[in-house]
Amino acid sequence: MDFETESQKKKFGAEVFGDVYGVTTMVLPKDLHRNKIDPPPFHLRFQLPDLRGLVKNREVGEFLSGALAGAMTKAVLAPLETIRTRMVVGVGSRDISGSFCEIIEHRGWRGLWAGNAINMIRIVPTQAIELGTFEFVKRTMTSAQEKWNETGCPKINIGPLSLTIPLSWLSPVAVAGASAGISSTLVCHPLEVLKDRLTVSPNLYPNLSIAVSKIYSEGGIGAFYSGIFPTLIGMLPYSTCYYFMYETMKKNYCKSKKKKSLNRPEMLLVGALAGFTASTISFPLEVARKRLMVGALQGKCPPNMAAALSEVIREEGFIGLYRGWRASCLKVMPSSGITWMFYEAWKDVLLAERRLV
Repeated sequence: MDFETESQKKKFGAEVFGDVYGVTTMVLPKDLHRNKIDPPPFHLRFQLPDLRGLVKNREVGEFLSGALAGAMTKAVLAPLETIRTRMVVGVGSRDISGSFCEIIEHRGWRGLWAGNAINMIRIVPTQAIELGTFEFVKRTMTSAQEKWNETGCPKINIGPLSLTIPLSWLSPVAVAGASAGISSTLVCHPLEVLKDRLTVSPNLYPNLSIAVSKIYSEGGIGAFYSGIFPTLIGMLPYSTCYYFMYETMKKNYCKSKKKKSLNRPEMLLVGALAGFTASTISFPLEVARKRLMVGALQGKCPPNMAAALSEVIREEGFIGLYRGWRASCLKVMPSSGITWMFYEAWKDVLLAERRLV
């Protein structure tokens, strides 16, 4: 057999394999030889979907940011919500540590997350509607006031009488906060009722399907809206104060520090202070609301909010109006701060391109 010269081997880019005696020679392409010896490495990559492609406009981004922020916050702070609800409605121990130990003793660690499934289902639409409505109404009111300053306030003509509606004095933030609380309450109140029943009476309502079936059999659709009017009355001052305090403190702080926006730790602090202030002001109404919502389970349900407040004062004195206030602050303050921090962070991600325009 003729052997190829060294120049021919180089010309065809091949490598030569022969036996030890030099009798047989086999020529293989270099590419084939190398593929057999050095296979390409295998890489497994996961890529998260680009949520920014789903955001068609500002409102969608704000609603989605609110939903994600609420879900992440509640997943972390569910035990505090459980302890707070038990203390407010008068179930078990009167202090935080005692209530915590009771839950662990009787129901284990899972008891701290009692009702958390419905709570997660509740918080996603609630926060989406609340924060999205707040941003939309605030933006709309601000734009309307700028227009009224140029063209004058709207007027109502009743025959020869013309009435000017003085709306320029209204705070867009306060109106937006009230609208946010009312809209989210009207839509998500049934989920709040379910969450409280699962938290307070897990023996009667062991899971979501049984809770839905029992509540419906007891009073139909209307049973899911039990306590809606006290809830609205209690939500109105809380929501208005909460958003007003957050925006006011944020604006004044940025002005004093001569900066355009808050960083993440500052959002956490300002949000916590706003939640603390709003919760302290409206807490007696929260106590009365919870009493009305779960009073039927204990065989004594006050007829209205005034009666519920009177009952608390008669049984426990004025201090009873703030029973569970510390647990509420322990839950509300981190919840408010973390929610605002997550919300602003998600807006930065989802609305980044719009903000650069």
